[in-house]
Amino acid sequence: MSAEDEKRLAGEAAAGRVENGMTVGLGTGSTAAWFVKALAARLGPGFAVKGVPTSEATAALARDLGIPLLTLDDARRIDLTVDGADEIGPGLSLIKGGGAALLREKLVWEASDRCLVIADAAKRVETLGKFPLPIEVVAFGHKQTANRITDVLAEHDIGMPPRLRLKDGQPVVTDGGNLIYDAACGRIESPAALAEGLKSLTGVVEHGLFLDLADEGILGVGAAVQWLAP
Repeated sequence: MSAEDEKRLAGEAAAGRVENGMTVGLGTGSTAAWFVKALAARLGPGFAVKGVPTSEATAALARDLGIPLLTLDDARRIDLTVDGADEIGPGLSLIKGGGAALLREKLVWEASDRCLVIADAAKRVETLGKFPLPIEVVAFGHKQTANRITDVLAEHDIGMPPRLRLKDGQPVVTDGGNLIYDAACGRIESPAALAEGLKSLTGVVEHGLFLDLADEGILGVGAAVQWLAP
């Protein structure tokens, strides 16, 4: 089984957890896309849901598949959010943001009654940090903000400065008009402390450490799925 097959299995298993009438947070990325497709396939007599997308890309996919959408402001409550992750560490601590949607993802996660993370088996790690940590910053003065991020990283024995994320030679711009810096941490020994330090910086909008937010997880492992608890 390929990683893509494992993502599909996890997404399909997560779609089975959605109940009729729910308002569902729809994650962003390749694994979340499998969930959105599997959820749309369940629509019909006796099963209806509404989705709150975490990105414009996910919103477009959901519309194409016929899933009715709400904005985060219009959703009175979100029953369940299903989303992928770039790394899953101990206690379902996560690194997210590889798809540059971390701010909207975290807003939807924090507005949800329950959050379910889905991934292929390779995403599970013993210590967070091998995947570069995405940090979303405002565009104005972003190089100065990057310098302050470097100082915070150094306080946590992370010597590499963050790098501005580029695509085709141009800065990646998020749906909110912000920029992304990626910090090659290697190992994050104290995720909570690093998260606090980064969030305290003026110019940092959000970071990709999702801590104490996931209630459960589903991994595609070969031809089966594995359920994870915090």
